[in-house]
Amino acid sequence: MSKRHKVSEASAFLLQAKAWSETSCIATLFSRDYGLVAGIAKGAKRPYSVLRPILSHFQPLSISWSGQGEVKTITSADFEGFLALPAKAMMSAWYMNELILRSLPKEDPHSLLFDEYTFALDSLCSGINERSVLRRFEWHLLREVGYGLEEGVPDFHDLSVEPVLRQRLRTQIEEHLSHRELNTRKVLSSLR
Repeated sequence: MSKRHKVSEASAFLLQAKAWSETSCIATLFSRDYGLVAGIAKGAKRPYSVLRPILSHFQPLSISWSGQGEVKTITSADFEGFLALPAKAMMSAWYMNELILRSLPKEDPHSLLFDEYTFALDSLCSGINERSVLRRFEWHLLREVGYGLEEGVPDFHDLSVEPVLRQRLRTQIEEHLSHRELNTRKVLSSLR
């Protein structure tokens, strides 16, 4: 995909933010139309910054940026709604973020996966069983990146088959990620 000079009001979610300076950060966004995009949000950590929404994980955002390089300059950030993600669902949401960050190349749009991510967050907010939500998301992610299971869509709400489905999906994810352990798995192991 060609590098764009300016993008206005792209639908996106913040996946990761890292400090760049005392008041700024480098944000990695998952955009519906542009895929993974990294951008500098200058002054976003200031209390009254117009870019402050960029720091909101798991919230639908409208983001504008400019620049041709690998790291863009974020020029505006606004909320496109509000999702009340329960605390018990946070680890699942972070896990989905990590899967996206490790699975997709930069600036390669995956609009179907973006829609599935949005659906998964909505489902977690609605109290749908996290195992069902994660298996559905993993299944769709693997199909998007070419590592999907060769079968029809399973019943993600049938928790009696979930352990077998989870193991099969985990095997595919590990193969896709070249057997690199996900950080969220390390966090979960340390909590046990």
